Amino acid sequence: MKLPRILLLAGVLMAPASAAIADEPTPRQVVDHYAELALAGYGDALAGARTLAERIAALTKQPDDARLQAARAAWKSARRAYMQTEVFRFGNPVVDAWEGRVNAWPLDEGLIDYVDAAYGYESDTNAYYTANIIAQPKLHVGGRAIDATRIDKTLLAGTLHEIGGVEANVATGYHAIEFLLWGQDLNSTGPGAGARPPTDFDVAHCTGGHCQRRIAYLEAAAALLVDDLEEMVAAWRPGGAARAHVTTDPVAGLAAMLTGMGSLSYGELAGERMKLGLILHDPEEEQDCFSDNTHESHFYDQLGIDNVYFGRYLRADADRIEGPSLSDLVRARTPDLDRDMRAALAATGEAMQRLRHRAETTEAYDQMIGAGNTEGNAVVQAAIDRLIAQTRVIERVIAALDLGRIDLEGSASLDDADTVFQ
Repeated sequence: MKLPRILLLAGVLMAPASAAIADEPTPRQVVDHYAELALAGYGDALAGARTLAERIAALTKQPDDARLQAARAAWKSARRAYMQTEVFRFGNPVVDAWEGRVNAWPLDEGLIDYVDAAYGYESDTNAYYTANIIAQPKLHVGGRAIDATRIDKTLLAGTLHEIGGVEANVATGYHAIEFLLWGQDLNSTGPGAGARPPTDFDVAHCTGGHCQRRIAYLEAAAALLVDDLEEMVAAWRPGGAARAHVTTDPVAGLAAMLTGMGSLSYGELAGERMKLGLILHDPEEEQDCFSDNTHESHFYDQLGIDNVYFGRYLRADADRIEGPSLSDLVRARTPDLDRDMRAALAATGEAMQRLRHRAETTEAYDQMIGAGNTEGNAVVQAAIDRLIAQTRVIERVIAALDLGRIDLEGSASLDDADTVFQ
């Protein structure tokens, strides 16, 4: 039987490394190569962000449907490289302190722009729930005056992002840009993504009001994304803080690698990004909720975990990077455990392929997690189960390498599901 193209592609990327080294690598060799993988991944993410900024500039200069679709396609393309870098989080405080500026979610989009009446007009936990900065150059909220006359990078990053100490006040990063390109997805668990018209960026034929300010916001957000990714690329270059964190002490570097793999696999991806939305059957809990791109983000998160274990990365220009890996290290010491880890990663990869294929051919991810969708729910749950199982093997790898106690990220949706409804 001929497999769909997307499954063949995934199989190529997830196949065991063909040039694994014969001898046991040193921890120093493994963490040095890991830093090179991070540098390559963030470099590709930066290139994608720059292309996205160019497509946005073309859209705002001459807004039409073709240029809007090109900007949306550039956003999706930029996500593929970035999501493969999420595995470098959790074990590295340099990355974690930075990550909220580029990939924070979910967001209360009423902070940024107009929303449907069904969104509501106020929130008990967020005074800025419907601040609508694009429509209001000056406003007073909770006794605080905000001058938003000029929408620029300083306003977005310095004033609005997480304003009031509320994490849902996401003013920067991929998801703020996603909202501006797609608008709200008002389809609940029915088919369809956001449907913002290109005329929302057309000053001469403006829909949605305040088109020049919306243009300013979108361009500033795109420029900030480029700035932030340039910062992270610098952090992984020789002498950079993120590289130093994992290479100064190679054993601690191995611990950081496995912390990133295990925490992304369990608490973040299986828990907060998948199980929580499945429990609640809530499309607002899917990560790329405006664009219906969530299946892609989940797939590439898992591919990033694979990349780190096998010490490889397929760059956007098709240049394949390979070198000393955790797999080489584990196989040299405990061959059976390496086989178990490979099998667990392969099983998760297959489950993610099925989820991705269903989203491409049958229904979007937000439909899969809808109440009463027995088959769709089962596909998502199968991927969650595989993520949990692979985390258990990651914990065995941590023990086998004698890395001491490592606390992986948890999730109430996995560890104490009853509290989700409280």
